[in-house]
Amino acid sequence: MSHNTFGHLFRVTTFGESHGPAIGCVVDGCPPRIPLGETDIQGFLDKRRPGQSRFTTQRQEPDAVRIVSGVMADAAGVQVTTGAPIALLIDNVDQRSKDYGEIKAQYRPGHADFTYDAKYGIRDHRGGGRSSARETAMRVAAGAVARKVVSGVRIRGALVQLGPHKIDRSRWDDAEIDKNPFFCPVAEAATLWAEYLDGVRKRGSSCGAVIEVVAEGVPPGWGAPIYGKLDAELASALMSINAVKAVEIGDGMSVAALSGEENADEMRTGTDGMPTFLSNHAGGILGGISTGQPVVARFAVKPTSSILTPRRAVDRFGAEVDLRTKGRHDPCVGIRAVPVGEAMMAIVLADAFLRHRGQVGESPRWPFPPGT
Repeated sequence: MSHNTFGHLFRVTTFGESHGPAIGCVVDGCPPRIPLGETDIQGFLDKRRPGQSRFTTQRQEPDAVRIVSGVMADAAGVQVTTGAPIALLIDNVDQRSKDYGEIKAQYRPGHADFTYDAKYGIRDHRGGGRSSARETAMRVAAGAVARKVVSGVRIRGALVQLGPHKIDRSRWDDAEIDKNPFFCPVAEAATLWAEYLDGVRKRGSSCGAVIEVVAEGVPPGWGAPIYGKLDAELASALMSINAVKAVEIGDGMSVAALSGEENADEMRTGTDGMPTFLSNHAGGILGGISTGQPVVARFAVKPTSSILTPRRAVDRFGAEVDLRTKGRHDPCVGIRAVPVGEAMMAIVLADAFLRHRGQVGESPRWPFPPGT
């Protein structure tokens, strides 16, 4: 599989660089006759768009998406997918490549400068090229298409930790997530974070974050055992996001401190005959297959590597240098990673749905007849 392509039946290939003329993606494998217009995609891109608050990069990109293939008007005049590859394009309009002229031959600490040069013998120093988080805009666009494929699934993301400051989960309020610039579900935490991040930004520094993404309405049976596990596919997708350094499913790392009794997601029979789980430590996935419970994942984003504080580095000729990264950067790249995480969840689930349907059709009805 190409290192620019993700997925199996629902496949997403992204292209373009941070300071190139445009970025884009091709979504292949989308079923036909699904209503899809640019407005279905734009709302999700607007959530990720830069320059919307003092807590994100001030690069002004409208991120206006164009659908250039894979759709047409049906007999009723509704624009729908045709089954052909869907190409999506976003023009870059606010590049300032001159900001990066001084580091053309220097390796910024925490960035992919050295590794790209070591692998290819050439690197795009203008904002990082392909390694820039600018690429994630196309993941969000593709994720909007994926949501149409799994329209019965509700996906929501939230920032649950900024730097050392975690939310009080007992005060979680979904309605708060879209009311503050942090996608924070607790109003009081968002107020504290604003003060904290102002201090980080004024020091010319940065901080990390933890994002939680939950998918509700995923039926049991999606995913495959052993090498096609839904949680493994999801972990791979989230780890592929720029600056992500850890992923956990369900209770994740904390299950190591639980006893077997505490960790077991016990079951009873619901009124509809389906098993009802009494907890969800597993994050909605057992044996690599969805249980019907909410699929829960969290990922940790490292502090933004582009900071104004001078750091020790070397250049491509071996000389030692001290450098500070100029330009416009997020003091916490984790904020705008929330819609990106949602998109990757949607892409994984769309792929899992199509693969499941292709292998077994509809899931068997519950409960099974006695003796089967």
